[in-house]
Amino acid sequence: MKKLTYPLIAILLLASVAVKANEGMWLPMFIKTLNIAEMQKMGLLLTADELYSRDQPSLKDAIVGLSTGPTPEGYFCTSELVSSQGLLFTNHHCGYDYIQKHSSTDHDYLKDGFWAKSLDEELPNEGLSASVLMYMADVTDSIVPRLSDTLSEADRGKIVSKIESRLKKQASDSGKYNVVIKGFFAGNEYYMYVYQVYKDVRLVGAPPSAIGKFGGDTDNWMWPRHTGDFSIFRIYTAPDGSPAEYSKDNVPLKPKHYLPISLDGVKKDDFAMIWGYPGTTERYLTSYGIQFKMNDYFPPLIEVFGKKLETWKKHMDASQEVKIKYASNYAGIANAWKYFIGQQRGVKKNDVYDKKKDFEASFTAWLNADDSRKAKYGEALPLINEAYGKMSEHFVPLVIGSVAGLQGADVMSMAQSLSGLESQLTKLKKEKDKKKKAKMEKRIKKSTKRLLEGLAEMYKDYDLATDKDVFAAMTQMYYEKMPADMHPELLDKLVQKYKGDFNALADHVYATSFLPDSTHFKAFLNEPKLKTLDKDPVFGLMKGYMKNIMAASGSYRESQSTMKKGTRLWEAGIRAMQPGKKFYPDANSTMRFTYGKVLDYYPADAVHYDYVTHLKGVMEKEDPTNDEFIVPAKLKKLYQKKDFGPYGEDGKLITDFLTTNDITGGNSGSPVINGKGELIGIAFDGNWEAMSGDLAYEEILQRTICVDVRYVLFIIDKFADDTRLIDELTIHKAMPQPSHIEQLEEVPAD
Repeated sequence: MKKLTYPLIAILLLASVAVKANEGMWLPMFIKTLNIAEMQKMGLLLTADELYSRDQPSLKDAIVGLSTGPTPEGYFCTSELVSSQGLLFTNHHCGYDYIQKHSSTDHDYLKDGFWAKSLDEELPNEGLSASVLMYMADVTDSIVPRLSDTLSEADRGKIVSKIESRLKKQASDSGKYNVVIKGFFAGNEYYMYVYQVYKDVRLVGAPPSAIGKFGGDTDNWMWPRHTGDFSIFRIYTAPDGSPAEYSKDNVPLKPKHYLPISLDGVKKDDFAMIWGYPGTTERYLTSYGIQFKMNDYFPPLIEVFGKKLETWKKHMDASQEVKIKYASNYAGIANAWKYFIGQQRGVKKNDVYDKKKDFEASFTAWLNADDSRKAKYGEALPLINEAYGKMSEHFVPLVIGSVAGLQGADVMSMAQSLSGLESQLTKLKKEKDKKKKAKMEKRIKKSTKRLLEGLAEMYKDYDLATDKDVFAAMTQMYYEKMPADMHPELLDKLVQKYKGDFNALADHVYATSFLPDSTHFKAFLNEPKLKTLDKDPVFGLMKGYMKNIMAASGSYRESQSTMKKGTRLWEAGIRAMQPGKKFYPDANSTMRFTYGKVLDYYPADAVHYDYVTHLKGVMEKEDPTNDEFIVPAKLKKLYQKKDFGPYGEDGKLITDFLTTNDITGGNSGSPVINGKGELIGIAFDGNWEAMSGDLAYEEILQRTICVDVRYVLFIIDKFADDTRLIDELTIHKAMPQPSHIEQLEEVPAD
């Protein structure tokens, strides 16, 4: 073989750099000092102030966190404002729970899709809120200097809480804003986020699951992907523009900024950034943490979730009504189950444990080279090791007791709702004073009234036969996996009585308890008696599970103060060891941005994945016998006619694409934005080969999977015929540039 020349070596080195993904979930307020120069070099055409500004409209004003309460501390998904009338794009799986709640066998919006043809048809969603960040601020200097190294973790927490309360009150403007303060870098820094929260968020549109969830659990976390994972909502306000509870008099939000949409599409190496609310990462986790995840955390969760999914699916496949009822819960558990499997696989395949050990060896060598470093940070790893040792003692029983026991069957949650009432009835029984008894009886009536009002919602997505089978499976798992000394006495008696037949045991429990049937539950609430509760087998088992979980959680709780101190020292130490490195904090459901490029990847030897997929791939995956791969007839017809409108190119329609952006859960629904600040896609997943990325970033393999915004518009326009929404958007298309400019010879004037 010929000797390589230096120019060729340089080319190969540059090529190896080009395939690396772009690590970092960065804080917006530091964009000028940490990121803007690199972003502009990569293709960003906007200034730092156009991206994040406290004083003037900027791109961050179009980024919206979705939550289930009026004062959220975090967000389950991200969405983006895309019109001057408060229209939001997010993922189909982010809107799935609300689409399911509006669905019935008569109006199955999960199966058929939903498209409001006017503002009046847009559907309200109780509890759903949308938060827009006003500004963030560094409050580290208001907190950390008041925290002495000699303080216990409990005392430290009290001081932090007290200071946070004062700062929140000052920034809330008499309750106008929701203020959130969180610790970063394990409590070495603190930042305040001030939000405007909107409480009237309505469902506008959603494709059928055959598009929005195409590929189902099989394709989840996988590439190539062909999923139209989007849904559409709208924020409403009071007529004066202020946040308000739902009212027919409310009007669409007029946002400070919204994202225009680009029809130019994506090309390899195009600049791409994502803004949103990533949930949780643990990038600074130690090898002890990895070991705990692999031995104690993943295995029981994978086993319990897998069994629950298997039981649900049997009933969902047999009944459309049951399928609708359990669709949202199934999707959530299935996503977590596959995520844990993928993380476990990724940790092994990508040698995460060994890489962590090597880094810790470097850290220890750095410590030992200087006595002052050792004095300051030397406790970090020993404390973390000690904490994980305590956590491991009862963690598996804690998971089994919680997930298979208390959270196993729906009737267990129903039983927990009666804990407060039981306490009141017990006190009433012991009380001798007539006046006090009368007051207690009034409180009991209030409690039962509240429970009666929530009864319809409690049983809305409940099926007795399904829940009974789940109860049998979860009870068996609890009995077999939990130590014998952690079995409730009632459970052992029932197992003995029915000779280990858990289906027979479940039949008995569901026949004798009032909880599985809403009519019987209602009758109990109309005339509540302590004796009835005490005799109820579901309530009895729930109390036994709760008692054992509290016992199992003791060592876990004891470990947390040790863990907090060790982790704080660890993260301070590794930053001190690398003073020239730009660090970003772990994700904690606060606004972050990430930047990278559109790029393909090589997941294994001789395997190459392109950076885009096409509608053709949907047709190739079609399987009419499999719910996950159904192709709607109209979509097939549009494909056959190549009727892609302005959204296709060269006779093809791109469905999804890949970027090197760094995201995690919570980023679902986040906008993918080009260098001009235009929306080019919606992020919805990570890739299977880099599933360990939340624990250790995989710079060669990590990719973000995005639905192309042109596929979104194609579905709205050509599939749903909802031109009302298309007309509402601001859509950009660049003028084509000539590939060759003719050089004309100048003709001299006469």
